Amino acid sequence: MSILDLYLDMLNKDNEILVEFALGGLCNLCLDKINKDYILEADRVTAVVNCLSSSNEETVLSAVTTLMYLITPQSQQQITALPVVECMQRFSLSANRRLRNLATVFLEDYCTPLRVEEARNRTGHTAVGIPLPKE
Repeated sequence: MSILDLYLDMLNKDNEILVEFALGGLCNLCLDKINKDYILEADRVTAVVNCLSSSNEETVLSAVTTLMYLITPQSQQQITALPVVECMQRFSLSANRRLRNLATVFLEDYCTPLRVEEARNRTGHTAVGIPLPKE
């Protein structure tokens, strides 16, 4: 088992501190092409996306950053899926400046204007139930 496997396995734990530090580790490691490819091949993007609903601010910030680092031409469709874009739109309205700025960068740099508009107009609002992290 590699350190990546350990970190990826920790994302599904109930212990918020373990999740926070595991995601922080993944965030630091996923800039390496080999690590990025491994994470994407293992199809663990969903586990990172699920961390967007954490009540821990640092976990959410690491999740957003990790998603940005994991975007490739092949993974962009999955990472900028409508529920994620809706969530980023909510985060871009946050009173928390770090979260607001990071979400704005995600929307502006990684999402097409059409995708952002599509998420704005979506009636399902799947991201509405995702709480903003504690400030």
